[in-house]
Amino acid sequence: MTADDAGPDVEPDTKDWTWVLDRPCPDCGYDAATVDLADVGPALRANAAVWRVALDGDGATRRPRPGTWSPAEYACHVRDVHRVFAERVDLVLAEDEPTFANWDQDAAARAGRYDLADPATVAGELDDGAEAAAARYDAVPDAARHRRGRRDNGSRFTVETLARYHLHDVVHHAWDVRQHVTRAAYDQQAAAYRQASATLSEPVRAALDAYASALAPGARVLEIGSGGGRDAAELEARGLVVRRTDVTPGFVELLRAAGHEADVLDPLVDDLDPPPAGYDGVWANASLLHVARRDLPTVLTRLAAATRPGGVLRLTVKEGDGDGWSTHGSIGAPRSFTYWRRGPLEDVVAGAGWQVGEVTETDGMRGERWLAVVAYGGGR
Repeated sequence: MTADDAGPDVEPDTKDWTWVLDRPCPDCGYDAATVDLADVGPALRANAAVWRVALDGDGATRRPRPGTWSPAEYACHVRDVHRVFAERVDLVLAEDEPTFANWDQDAAARAGRYDLADPATVAGELDDGAEAAAARYDAVPDAARHRRGRRDNGSRFTVETLARYHLHDVVHHAWDVRQHVTRAAYDQQAAAYRQASATLSEPVRAALDAYASALAPGARVLEIGSGGGRDAAELEARGLVVRRTDVTPGFVELLRAAGHEADVLDPLVDDLDPPPAGYDGVWANASLLHVARRDLPTVLTRLAAATRPGGVLRLTVKEGDGDGWSTHGSIGAPRSFTYWRRGPLEDVVAGAGWQVGEVTETDGMRGERWLAVVAYGGGR
């Protein structure tokens, strides 16, 4: 097949991204001003670990929407970015103020048939490319970090700014696939997560008690993010009827294997299938913290529409600013988290049609801070 046989076109990226060297990226949060050359090699290696998870997950070759690359296509681009920047660093170190050959990333995607790439092959190539580029940055002597080169459009770089620019590219594209990566991480380690999260902490136990006491026996609760099933079992032991759901197929398979009905459900887009009078409550413990900031209002609005007046919502998220990757917690695979502050979170919950009743702040087991919101369906 030729490049002309490629699948639906992805809109070419013709923007000049050099501005990320002067101010933080409003999307991925990358701030070049905080990055030293010594940080770049380790950061490239850590970024490669994200792509290993992405490429090992179901749906790695599936485009999320027409005109947007699949995770595997993004990974092909990142692999080639490592190669291109390693070559540019070598050139700057070998020559005085060289001009870099133009690289058309969209032409490279077509010629390289990114849309037909094998994820396992790309994973190995990306790992090798990341390590080769990281090793080059690690080896740059202090006296050489300010050596200069330029692109043929006139943009000028030093070795250090080239490294920062390189790092933003791969960080940003990991941000592009963060939802896929997070789902894949849980999917690949569902059993390990269930085992690691089986113990019920006293704060969660108290929250379960309070939640159950606010509802009548037999009340129907929609659980968003059932995970290994611990909370659903506890809610049922307190007399409630729980619909188990999770966006991760691996968790749903575990729940079904344990004899429970469970559904793969993405609350952002899937039919919530409420009973005629609506759910009596929604339990979302440590699950909506993976929802992108721009999407949480939509999710909460949809949940409110599926809940009866006076129905009880309880959700928990991690407190903080922005979003980021974590390899700590119940599993070590990288997952993306969206952090919230109390005021903005209350505003989003209220704006989605809920009446905010209580917001509490607690300490987690690993020193993190959590926000818990209890809210009620409109018309209470």
